Amino acid sequence: MTNKTRLLSEQLEVDESADAASQLFYEKGWTDGLPIVAPTEERVLRALSSVNRDPQELIATLPPLNGSATVEKIAVNAVMAGCLPEYLPVVIAAVESITDEKFGILAIQTTTHPCGALVVINGPIAKKLGINGGASAFGPGGRANATIGRALRLIMLNVGGAVPGEVDKSTQGQPAKYTYCVAENEEQNPWQPLHVERGFNMDDSTVTVFAAEGPHNIHESESLTGKGILMTAAGTMATPGNNNLWTFMGEPLLVLCPEHAKRLAEDGFSKNDIKDFIFEYARFPLNRMPEEQIMARKKGGKEMYGDFVESEYVPLAKRENIVVLVVGGDGKHSCFIPTFGPSYSATKLIRG
Repeated sequence: MTNKTRLLSEQLEVDESADAASQLFYEKGWTDGLPIVAPTEERVLRALSSVNRDPQELIATLPPLNGSATVEKIAVNAVMAGCLPEYLPVVIAAVESITDEKFGILAIQTTTHPCGALVVINGPIAKKLGINGGASAFGPGGRANATIGRALRLIMLNVGGAVPGEVDKSTQGQPAKYTYCVAENEEQNPWQPLHVERGFNMDDSTVTVFAAEGPHNIHESESLTGKGILMTAAGTMATPGNNNLWTFMGEPLLVLCPEHAKRLAEDGFSKNDIKDFIFEYARFPLNRMPEEQIMARKKGGKEMYGDFVESEYVPLAKRENIVVLVVGGDGKHSCFIPTFGPSYSATKLIRG
């Protein structure tokens, strides 16, 4: 890209103050309700300079509005979210992830379920950009986490048309719909990180996006064994109201803190062992489900629920769809993150 690049986005003249730009964008429904960084031509061009791509390159078409997510439009929203220019390649890869066919973006944009777009970063770029995978990774404090996640949400709103209450029909919503981005804590992960597990090289940098609920804490400081930790985790995860158990679909996430991960690895648990354990023990008694849910399962039959249509205990999800990550800092708090159900993440390579 050269300095002669011209932007094709509509340009508006507004008062130079930050308040004026934020107010205008709010009135037009172009924000998430929070103040924005005015996407001036200078700022957008600076963001575009971080990638070697044509600004009019079409990355994806985003339903339900079927808007064209070009590199330029992605850059505009990244600037609005407060991203530094070097974050743009990550945001582009995140857009590629949510528009992978198996993610089911149309349903996610319009569902009554409160799923947010959980962005998980792996590889060297996480450290390079300062994307937090340690203490308070799901919370405030990290510019990269906050703005990359927010940029994706703004793109889903402004390009995809997911206007809250109109197109986005989420019954109650959730705070993670503002921004939801973490790095995996690879330095304290005793197993393969997510991107290597999915066939990428250790030195590749990737983005994976899940349609996910907010984290539910798993407090386990009493158990002295890996099995004890997993028993508490499985009990926490086996809840009848989450979409994974209800539909027997999707990718429920067990996000382990480093201390829990270390204990499990020392006790000989591999990632596959953990998935096996969660599949066997994160089950809910069928006789504690409402009759209407039981009938719905029977109606869905084996095509949907496999051999667990009328089992005494119902599994959380298919064994192969359970995801194990390592995120966090000191302290014995892990978390369970349910997902939308009929949605599966896609891992995409980050490139300039």
